[in-house]
Amino acid sequence: MTMPLEIVTVPCLSDNYAFLLHDRASGKTALVDAPEPAAIKAALAERDWGLDEILLTHHHWDHIDGTEELRSTYGATVTGASADAHRLPPLDRAVADGESFDLFGHAVAVLDVSGHTVGHIAFHIPDSHAVFTADSLMALGCGRLFEGTPQQMWQSLSKLAALPAQTIVYSGHEYTQSNAAFAITIEPQNPALQSRVAEIEAARAAGQPTVPSSLRLEIDTNPFLRAHLPEVQASIGMEGAEAVDVFAEIRKRKDNF
Repeated sequence: MTMPLEIVTVPCLSDNYAFLLHDRASGKTALVDAPEPAAIKAALAERDWGLDEILLTHHHWDHIDGTEELRSTYGATVTGASADAHRLPPLDRAVADGESFDLFGHAVAVLDVSGHTVGHIAFHIPDSHAVFTADSLMALGCGRLFEGTPQQMWQSLSKLAALPAQTIVYSGHEYTQSNAAFAITIEPQNPALQSRVAEIEAARAAGQPTVPSSLRLEIDTNPFLRAHLPEVQASIGMEGAEAVDVFAEIRKRKDNF
């Protein structure tokens, strides 16, 4: 039986996260997103790890700017979306929705999660119960629709919500406290959300990260995953509306929050 990957959260820049994925059997390590080299190099040095693979979710600078320095330092190979290849660092492996590739003996499924950008992908690693979603599904939120449509993002979020509920969601930013302040305006009577808001406040007061989170918790509390539910539709005066239209209204409210 394959041992799950050891996953290390690396805070970068002011509020980004990168993730190290270490396979104990082979001693090899991968990185999901490369916001900056310094923090990632320090985390690798602390553990005496090299860097064999870099997996990129989307083209925004705060997810790719460290790629070339890390590639040249460690000789890592770079994987990203074929649909986004023209705006990513040069790719050694180009992947697309529905494909799977091997990472140190672990199967990695590629999911197109366009919406925040077009060509944004997520990496699902079933044997480690992990999905790396960057700026698609986020803790208590989702990314702004800079390039995609509400329909695209709703489809992307629905795809992620269909993963096993025990999946752990590794998203790209520490935005959870502000997301929570907004979420409670959508569902003020949701007891699971009320509890989560209190836990987030305590964690941030103690300087602790709120990422990753469980998919089950997101399904129970994240308003962007709950646009199909009658209680959410009622709370914003859109009873019986199409889920994608409810999602679009919630996203618009968040943009103006």
